Parts: sequence; C-alpha cells; structure tokens
Amino acid sequence: MLSFTLQAIVSIFAIMNPIGNVPIFIAMTQTNTVRETRAIAFKAILTAFVILTAFLILGPILFRAFGITVDALRIAGGIIIFGIGYNLVSAKSRHSHTLHEDEQQEGLEKDDISITPLGIPLIAGPGTIATVMSLTSEHSDRLSHTIGVFIAFTVILLVTYVIFYYSHWIHSKLNATELSIVTRLMGLILTVMAVEMIVSGLKEVLTL
Repeated sequence: MLSFTLQAIVSIFAIMNPIGNVPIFIAMTQTNTVRETRAIAFKAILTAFVILTAFLILGPILFRAFGITVDALRIAGGIIIFGIGYNLVSAKSRHSHTLHEDEQQEGLEKDDISITPLGIPLIAGPGTIATVMSLTSEHSDRLSHTIGVFIAFTVILLVTYVIFYYSHWIHSKLNATELSIVTRLMGLILTVMAVEMIVSGLKEVLTL
C-alpha cells in the first residue's frame, strides 16, 4: 500500500501542479492583504478537499448509475490527462487547470474567489478528479487503495496550502525560467502516466 500511495502522491502532484499555479493565485489575490490571501488559500483548499472526497466516495455509485466502466474511465481520463500534460510540456498556458480569460476576470472582480475559480477548477479540476477516480477504480483491493488515494490527495492539498500560504515569497525566489522548467517536468510525468492509463484501458477493452 505504501508504494501505491507514493505513486498516487506523485501522480496527483503532477496533475494538480501547485507550483505552476502560484502566479495565477498571486494575480488573483494581489489586492488582498496577507491575512486575506491566506484565508482565501485555506477556503480554496477546503473546497477542493470536499470535492475530491465526494468523487472518491461516490465515484462507484456514479459509475453504476450511468453505466460507466472502469476501462472507459481509464481511457477517457488518460486522454484528458495526456492533453494537459502535452500542453504543459509544450509550455502552452491553456489547459484544464489554467483559468480561461473570463474565469480570470471573474476571479479578479468577485469578492470571494476561494470556491470558484480557485477551489474548482484551478485546484480540483477535471484532470485531478479523473486521476483520483481512476487510481481508485483500477485495483481490486478497493478499500486499501481508496485510503491510499485519500491520503495522497490530502497530502498534496496540504502541500498546496503551504505553497499558497508562502506564495509571494516563492514567487520572489523563482523566475519565469525556473517556473517553466517545473511546469514542463510536471507535464512529462503526466504524459507518461496518461499513456499507461490509455494502454491499460485499451488492453482490457480489446480482449473482451
């Protein structure tokens, strides 16, 4: 279980990309005080935690209700994650965890940005949700792996909170080149993980 939890931590960290989201978080909280910024970070992380936990618990029920198979989720999730990873490796700013222009403007104008767009889709975006559900559903020992995934995204959310908590200090230490390197590395990890998910799903589908 330990090795699986470590694998899940790496996967979720890569898809959530908290370091790459620092510039967006700073831009959206630049008019807030340090206390307000840290309160926003806490509420955003709490929102993401609730969303991911809900999908982790209710995912199997949703599968049965809509007739979704695990293999279909692997393939679809792999395609989504591959697109995100490819955009990160290509240094393209628009991916499922990057806010669209209207979402960024909404975030700059609204008073409470912690739930949306920060909590979702910036932190708990479709890629993260797909990763959480896929990591849980692809193993027969569901209970232990569900616990492992829960621990994994909880750890990453705590790390994300710490990063956002000290976001201004981090941003002052990392230049654009260094942030780009981190982003491309996260993208490479995501593309490899996505290919494995797609191949695993196709292998099961083609043997039916």
